[in-house]
Amino acid sequence: MASITPPAIEGLCALAEESCLCRDFPAAIRCLEAALCSPDSFPLSPLLESQIRLRLASLLLAHTHNLHDAKSHLERSLLLLSPLPSAPLPLKLLTHSMLSNTYHLVGAIRQQKHILFKAIQLVNHSSGLVLPRDEALMWMCNFQSQMASALAVEADYPGSLEAIESAKVAAEGTGSPELKVFFAASELHIHLLHWDDSQVVGSAVQRCAGLWEEIPSYQKQRCTGLFLYAELLRTFYLLRTCDYKTASQRVEMLDLAMKKEMQRLEKVKEINSELLSIQRSLSQPDQHQMERFALEEKQGRLCERLKAETGLDIDFLDLDYEDKLYLAPQPMDGEWLPRNAVFAIVDLMVVMVGRPKGIFKECGKRIQSGLQLIYGELVKLGIVDGVTEMNLQQSTIWMAGLYLMLLLQFLENKVAVELTRSEFVEAQEALIQMKHWFVRFPTILQGCESTIEMLRGQYAHSVGCFHEAAFHFVEATKLTDSKSMQSMCQVYAAVSNICLGDPESTSQALDLVGPVYQIMESFVGVREKTCIIFVYGLLLMKQQNLQEARIRLASGLKIAHQQLGNIQLVSQYLTILGTLALQLHDNAQAREILKSSLTLAKTLYDIPTQIWVLSVFTDLYRELGEKENENENSEYKRKKEDDLQRRLADAHLQKHHHELIAMERIKVQPLNEAVLKQMETGPSVRTDLDIPESIGLPPTKPASGPRLRDRKRR
Repeated sequence: MASITPPAIEGLCALAEESCLCRDFPAAIRCLEAALCSPDSFPLSPLLESQIRLRLASLLLAHTHNLHDAKSHLERSLLLLSPLPSAPLPLKLLTHSMLSNTYHLVGAIRQQKHILFKAIQLVNHSSGLVLPRDEALMWMCNFQSQMASALAVEADYPGSLEAIESAKVAAEGTGSPELKVFFAASELHIHLLHWDDSQVVGSAVQRCAGLWEEIPSYQKQRCTGLFLYAELLRTFYLLRTCDYKTASQRVEMLDLAMKKEMQRLEKVKEINSELLSIQRSLSQPDQHQMERFALEEKQGRLCERLKAETGLDIDFLDLDYEDKLYLAPQPMDGEWLPRNAVFAIVDLMVVMVGRPKGIFKECGKRIQSGLQLIYGELVKLGIVDGVTEMNLQQSTIWMAGLYLMLLLQFLENKVAVELTRSEFVEAQEALIQMKHWFVRFPTILQGCESTIEMLRGQYAHSVGCFHEAAFHFVEATKLTDSKSMQSMCQVYAAVSNICLGDPESTSQALDLVGPVYQIMESFVGVREKTCIIFVYGLLLMKQQNLQEARIRLASGLKIAHQQLGNIQLVSQYLTILGTLALQLHDNAQAREILKSSLTLAKTLYDIPTQIWVLSVFTDLYRELGEKENENENSEYKRKKEDDLQRRLADAHLQKHHHELIAMERIKVQPLNEAVLKQMETGPSVRTDLDIPESIGLPPTKPASGPRLRDRKRR
C-alpha cells in the first residue's frame, strides 16, 4: 500500500464527507479506514486520529451492524482524548456519550454506567469554566437520561427516577419546555414499567400533560416525536385503567398527528432527493461556472425549505433523519423508537380501541398497515424466510425483538377479530403464523408463549372443543407471572368447563372462579372484574340462585357499559340478563333486553351470540303464545345455525385445526443463552415497550346454560 501523507489523509476525510452527502456510506467508511492506516513516517496526531475514529464509529453505528468495531474505535478515541488538555471538551463529551450508547447496545450495562459516571463528573468540573453554563446543562440532561435508561434495564427503578430527577433540575436551568416534557414523560414511562401506586402514576400522567400545554403552539408543531411519545404513554395508562372513552379520544389525536407527520415526511424526502441530486451534480469536476452558481442558489433555497419542515439547519440534520422521531434537542440522544415502529404502535392503538366497539373494517385496515410496516423493517434487519434467532447478529437482537413483539400483537388482534366474526379459518391462519414466529424466535418471544396458548384455547372453545380449550387455558396460566393474565385464563377455563355441562366440570369451574373472585378488586381497572362477575353469574344460575345472579350481573353490565365500552361483552351480559328475566317471568323486560342484545350481536357479525339470543327469543315467544313470531324466529335461527355449522366444518377440515387444538405445548429449541442475555440487557427505558393489556387479555365471551355450547370466545 502506498504511503499516506498528511494531505492524502485530509483528502480521504474530505472524500468521506462527500460520500456521506451522496449517501454512499460504504465508500465513506472505506475512506476513513484508509485514513487511519497512516505509516509511522506520518503519524496521525492524537486529536486528528480521535476525530477520524469518532466519525468512523458514528457511520458504523448508523449504517452497519458492526458494533464491535464501532466500540473499539470509540474506546481508542476516548483513550487518545482523555490526557489531551488541548482537546475540545465537547469532543470528549460526545465520545463519552457515543461510547455509552454503544455499551448499551451490546448489553455492557456495567461499563456504560462507569463511563456515564465519568462523563457526569467531567461536566460538573467544567460547568461555567471551560463549558458555558447552558451547554453544560444540556450535556448533563443527556448523560442523566442515559443513566436512567441503564438503571431501568437493571430494574433499578428508584435509581432511574433519581437520575431523571437530576436531569429535570438541569432541564429547568435550560428553560426549555421541550426538555421538561421529555423528562416528565421519561418519569411516567418508569412508573408504567414499575406500577407501584396508581395515584403516583396518575399524577405523573397529569404532570406530563400539563407541561405539554406550556409549550408554545409554534414550537409544538416541531415536537411531533415528543408528542407521540408522551401521548402513547398516556394512552397506555388509560387502557390499563380501562378508561376507554378517553383513550379513544387520545388515539384520535395520535392518529391525526401520525398522518400529518407522514405527509411532512414525504415533503422532507422530496427535498432530500433534490438536494442529493444537486450534490452529485456539484461534485462533477467539469461543471460550468454559471451552472454551478444556479445549482448552489437552488441548494440554498432547498435548505431553507428543509429547515422550515424540520426546524433543523442542514448542518445539524442527520442523514438518517427520515428514520427518526426526535424527542429532545442535541446533544440529547432523544430518539425513543424508530419512526416506523412508532407508526405501527399508533396503528395498534387504533385497533385496540376500535376492536371492542366492533369497528372491524377499520381494524382490518390498520392491522394490514401495521403488519406491512413491520415486515418491511424485519427484512431490513435480515429477517427473511428461514432465518431464526440463531442467525441474528448481536446488534439486531433487541430491535428484532421490538418488531417481532409488535408483529405478534397485530396477529393476536387479527385472531381476536376473526373469532368474533366467526371467521375460523382466517383465525387459524393468523394463529399458525404466531406459532411459526414463536418457533423461529423462542427466546426473543418467550413472553408471548402464554398468549399463544390462551389463543389456542379461545380457538378451541370457538369451534366447540371444550376439553382442549380448558387444557390450553390452564397451560397459559402456568406460562406467565402476570396475575391479570392468570386470572383471565382461569375465567376462560371455567367457561369451557361450564360448557362441558357435567357435574365434575362444573365443580372444576367453581374451583377456578372462586380464587379470582376473591381478588378481583385488586386489579388496576375493571376489565378483569367484569369478566369474573360474568362467569360468577353463570355459576349462580347453574345453582338456581337466580335473584343473586341477576344482581351480580346487573352490576357487571353497568361497569362494562360505562367503562369498558366493549359491545360484545355488553351484548352477552344483556343476553344472559334477558334469559334471567324470562326465567323470572318478567317477559316485558326480557323482550326489550334481548332486542338490544341482538342488535349489538348483529353489529359485530357475532353469529354464536345471535343464535343464543334467538334461542331465548324462541322460548319467550313460546311462553307468550306468539306462534307466528316463534316460527319466524325459529326459521331465522335455523339459517344462522346452518351458517355457523358450515363455518365450523370448514375449520375442522383445515390441516392446521388438529395442530392448534392438540393437548400439548408448542415444542421449541432450548432458549439461546446469548440471545437471552442480549434481550435482558439490550433495550433502554425508551425502547422498552410496555403496552398495557398487550393485547393478549381480551374480554371474555362466555354464555349461559345449555346455549354455552354454541358460544365462541376471542
